[in-house]
Amino acid sequence: MQVDGLATVPSAHSAKATIDRLESEVKSKGMTVFARIDHAAGAQAVGLALRPTELLIFGNARGGTPLMAAAPTSGIDLPLKALAWQDADGKVWLSYDEPRWIADRHGASSQAAEVAQRLGAALAGLVKAAAGA
Repeated sequence: MQVDGLATVPSAHSAKATIDRLESEVKSKGMTVFARIDHAAGAQAVGLALRPTELLIFGNARGGTPLMAAAPTSGIDLPLKALAWQDADGKVWLSYDEPRWIADRHGASSQAAEVAQRLGAALAGLVKAAAGA
């Protein structure tokens, strides 16, 4: 499913396991994990309830730099992020911004849009591996 550049795929795993798997995939491809945020733990720390929700922030300068060079404001959307979250029915999903949408949003050149398209294909592969059975 995709809405306004946000791709969302079902996961066969818990939110934590999905992000664990994505983190492993990202690292195996030589990418950098910049941060991992457990939003549910943050909510719990202040006495609030939130279904399992974890964010992974990751990337590679080789992939993101051409996009930021072409459209500096794209740096607000980079590095890449993926969010594993559980809905009210207990189903887990993995969502991420499509790199091509990021390029379009920031008016990147057609050359940078091609880079974003390749980045998107690689990201889709990582997500599929993380969310799959």
